[in-house]
Amino acid sequence: MTSMTTNRDRGNGSGSKGPEPRLPADPASEGALPARVGAPAKRASIFLVAGFGLLVACLFLFGTVAEGIRDNEVFLLDTVATPVLHNLASPGLDLVMNGATTVGSIAVIPILFAIAIVVLCLKRRFGAALFLTIASGGALLLNGSMKLFFQRPRPQLPWAHVLPDYSFPSGHTMNSVAFYLAIAVIVWSMAGRRWGAVTLVAAIVLCTMIGISRIYLGYHYFTDVVGGALAGISWLLITIAAFQRGPLERLWAPPDRARAAARGVVPRGRA
Repeated sequence: MTSMTTNRDRGNGSGSKGPEPRLPADPASEGALPARVGAPAKRASIFLVAGFGLLVACLFLFGTVAEGIRDNEVFLLDTVATPVLHNLASPGLDLVMNGATTVGSIAVIPILFAIAIVVLCLKRRFGAALFLTIASGGALLLNGSMKLFFQRPRPQLPWAHVLPDYSFPSGHTMNSVAFYLAIAVIVWSMAGRRWGAVTLVAAIVLCTMIGISRIYLGYHYFTDVVGGALAGISWLLITIAAFQRGPLERLWAPPDRARAAARGVVPRGRA
């Protein structure tokens, strides 16, 4: 005990050249914060490389489909998928598909978006709210621009009502992918891997159902839905990169972690 006291007194002495003492954290965050801030550099690098590879693959596939559409090519899956799904039609399946397409429409997504923004602001996760805004708003603007660029007519089917706008890429699919998968990313960040994985699987299933419903109801070709999904994933990956490894990275961390990193309580990680 005497030795420990002497060493502590010597370290605090005015003439000491020893290392600076570590600053304590706030009592409320001490103990819990170090385990949550950041991720190991190796894991972060793996996610970064995997995300970049997925982005390149999505852009390549989207470019391939888009080039064929610009050249007015006839895709085999476009001629097969719609009649196959229509042959499965039934009143019960009609109800399911109409429900799925409604969940991906402007009648639902803006309401859920507003609720999510309010919740995130109440939790002081302003960076996550900005992330959701850019992911959803950017997808909406990109989809409208691409429709005007490609100007692909809607399918002409006897059982489907032809909508007045263009067909490629599917707006329901692209906007749903950008919004619901962005929600999954936010939940993963805030609630951890378990709830994040559950939310991610649910979002993927929901977006898949929305895409299938657009073909089933005769509003889109198969390639419209594939193009919308690829474009939505690509835009979401770019947005994630901007917040996780890019210029908006500092906005992603919640206020308590950002303050702790600024004080030097724990090494600054990258969530």
